[in-house]
Amino acid sequence: MKRILIICGLMAVSGLCWAKPMNVVFILADDLGWADTTLYGHTSLYETPNLERLAKRGMTFTRAYSASPLCSPTRAGILTGQTPARIGFTAPAGHVPAVELHASVKKSDAPGNKAVEPSSVTRLDTALPTLGKLIQADGYKTGHFGKWHVGLEPYSPLEHGFDVDVPHWHGPGPAGSFVAPWAYPDFKANYPKEHIEDRMAEEAVAWMNALPKNKPFFMNYWQFSVHAPFDAKQELIEEYRKKIDPDDPQRSPTYAAMVHSCDDAVGSLLDAVDQAGMADETIIIFISDNGGNMYDGIDGTTPTSNAPLRGGKGSPFEGGIRVPCVVVWPGVTPPGSRSDEIIQTTDFYPTLLNGLGISMPENHAVDGIDITPALRGGALKRDAIYTYFPHSPQAVPDWLPPSMAIHSGDWKLLRLFHHGENGTHDYLLYNLKDDIGEKNNLAAAFPEKVQQLDGMIEDYIQRADVVVPVANPAFNPNYYIPENIGVPIQHQKVIGVIDGWKASGTCMIHQENGALVVESTGEDPYFELEKMDKVTGGSWVVRLRMKSNAAGTACLYYNTPAPGRTVNFPVQHDGKWHEYEVKIPAATLSGLRIDPSRGPGTMEIDWIRLEQAGQVVQKWNFE
Repeated sequence: MKRILIICGLMAVSGLCWAKPMNVVFILADDLGWADTTLYGHTSLYETPNLERLAKRGMTFTRAYSASPLCSPTRAGILTGQTPARIGFTAPAGHVPAVELHASVKKSDAPGNKAVEPSSVTRLDTALPTLGKLIQADGYKTGHFGKWHVGLEPYSPLEHGFDVDVPHWHGPGPAGSFVAPWAYPDFKANYPKEHIEDRMAEEAVAWMNALPKNKPFFMNYWQFSVHAPFDAKQELIEEYRKKIDPDDPQRSPTYAAMVHSCDDAVGSLLDAVDQAGMADETIIIFISDNGGNMYDGIDGTTPTSNAPLRGGKGSPFEGGIRVPCVVVWPGVTPPGSRSDEIIQTTDFYPTLLNGLGISMPENHAVDGIDITPALRGGALKRDAIYTYFPHSPQAVPDWLPPSMAIHSGDWKLLRLFHHGENGTHDYLLYNLKDDIGEKNNLAAAFPEKVQQLDGMIEDYIQRADVVVPVANPAFNPNYYIPENIGVPIQHQKVIGVIDGWKASGTCMIHQENGALVVESTGEDPYFELEKMDKVTGGSWVVRLRMKSNAAGTACLYYNTPAPGRTVNFPVQHDGKWHEYEVKIPAATLSGLRIDPSRGPGTMEIDWIRLEQAGQVVQKWNFE
């Protein structure tokens, strides 16, 4: 009775009172961009009739933001109400083997980088009072369906307050493919070519329908769509292929088919809620975890375009963080309404807890705010939202150095850590009302606004005890190429390509006295062939002559740097010349990368040879 009385009080302004506690269906799309739906009028290819149907029942937000331009941090923020900055979960690392519960700053970075990035948390700590735990403790049945990506056992949904977790998968995307056969360890298809999103919707609906009628439920339906790998139902691909305009930046029939299946799953859940007669007592939230993917390749193009927004997934520009959002809250959201209020994914934590009459946890800082006034069509009292992204994923277009953004009213400021003169910060300032595409940096024209907003950033960093990038003590201006910022790595200028080898990671290379000299600051130094034609035949051996004063085991990567395609080999770091032989267990070679150490120091390579069956195929002498 206590919860019903609280809800009646909350709803007094609308003249409604729920006879039962409200259910919650939280739908989180994966990588679905702001322009990937028909909600905002920026696509002529994709079809999302079920999202339109959802929007007619509730409120569409035009300025909804994910907590990060990448998935795991946003998911952690939804579950805790805290920004990735506060939690330290800043990278999509929920599937990596290493367990890290606290962020830290790396000891070094490449000499061409002005800032040293922090390392990310890799698991959502089970000590945190997550939404699942709090709602479950209040008597709700809880279920998680689809993607998780904030930790495998013992950090799975089952340890974070969910009664069930299907398909109990910790990876960054669907296992293997969207269309069966899949590669989930304990979850098999019911029929050939079954689509995982169809199956997830089926599982979620079956779970919901099997619940006791007097028990409220909280369902996380966190879609695999529309994350890579890029595949879809063949009949849908062919249907969209007929609609492709080659001059439209959104021109992938495969991606369009993926969006279609994403929308179909929303429709399945809506149908199930209606058929169960629960529409008036079910809150439905739809939002995406970050912006659309602009860097992978499919159908001879990128998956999508976020135009008119700049950037996409992996970028703190608007295309990476402004996302589609619809909220249906019976008795609260006016049907068919729209709101221009700024909201962020962290806001759903306090909004749901307050709206369901569940007490906020003690001794747990919450960065999100209760957006109920906006849901009712009013204004929010908020100073700003913060987006922290201290990484530089250079594969994406419009990437930035480690940064933090603040949105306040129509203004957006991006602080680029330590990228100004003499280790100071650099800034990008935009008025989004006049410049939604972030084309005109107004920082020089409005220094007082920069100072004001940057002061708010610094105040938040101090309040939330954020682990921030530090100035790189090994920075060498000779290796710094500012014009590479924002340019995908395949199109960047490169300093120090020597005989086809280029440095990456935490090292730089140069040629001296007939040797390739590798100067490493530690952590992850490596150099790789900039381009290698595929060769076949097997019996491959790489030999090299090297001396080193660094430390640690060396590693050779072949083809794609990935587990199973590496060969470790011991190195003597005694400052003397030694020859090394590395056998490669592969029939075909299409790339080579050498990680000569793990510690800081200098390595000199006299020569490298690629041999096949005892015959030298290629030799690099560095003379």
